[in-house]
Amino acid sequence: MKNAHIKLPKKFYTQSAIKLAQNLIGMQINRKIRDQIISGIIVEAEAYTGENDPASHAYKGKTRRTEVMFDEGGKAYVYFTYGNHYCFNIVAGKKGKAGAVLIRGVEPIQGIEIMKKNRATDNFYNLTNGPGKFAKAFGIDKSLYGEDLTGDLIYLTKPSLNKKVKVTKSKRIGITRNTEKLYRFFMKDNPFVSGSKRINNSKNDNSK
Repeated sequence: MKNAHIKLPKKFYTQSAIKLAQNLIGMQINRKIRDQIISGIIVEAEAYTGENDPASHAYKGKTRRTEVMFDEGGKAYVYFTYGNHYCFNIVAGKKGKAGAVLIRGVEPIQGIEIMKKNRATDNFYNLTNGPGKFAKAFGIDKSLYGEDLTGDLIYLTKPSLNKKVKVTKSKRIGITRNTEKLYRFFMKDNPFVSGSKRINNSKNDNSK
C-alpha cells in the first residue's frame, strides 16, 4: 500500500484520549532496535483522560512521573509496575491537558523471532497479548519515556493491508476507580486481545 510506511502525523495524536484509543485499533506499531524492526497491529487499547479520571496517573496533577502526560500528544509515557514489567502509553490531546492511551494488546507481524527471544517463549499467541508482554516483546523500557512517536525508535504507521476492523469497547481492566467507564477498545475476536482463549500447547512456554 502506498501509505503503509508513512508515519502517522503529530496531529493524529492530538485528538482526545478516548478517540485516540478507538482510532489506534488496527494501526501498526513499529520498534527499531539497532538495524532491526519489530512490528505489530494494535488490537487493544485503554484510554485514561487525565485530571478528571480517578484511574489515571495524572488525576492528582503533574508529577515527575507523569509530566509527559501533560505534553502535546504523540509522546511515549512508559512506567514500571508491579515490580516486574513496563507498560507503554501514547500521550493524547493538546499540551497542558493530560491524557494517555495504554497499549494492551498487539498482533505480531514482523520480528517475531526477536519477540520470542525477548519474551523467552516460543508460544506465538502468548507473545504480546497483554501490556507487560507487549512491552517486553518490543524491548520497551524507561529509556523510551518521552520519546517522540514521529521519530525513528518507535512510531506508528497505517497497516499494509487496509482490511475492515470491527472495534468494540468495554470497561477497563485492573483498576479500582472510575471502573464504569467504557474506555477499553479492542478488535473483536482477535486472539492477541488480553484474556483471549487461544489453545496453543507450546512446550517451551515459560512465561506468564
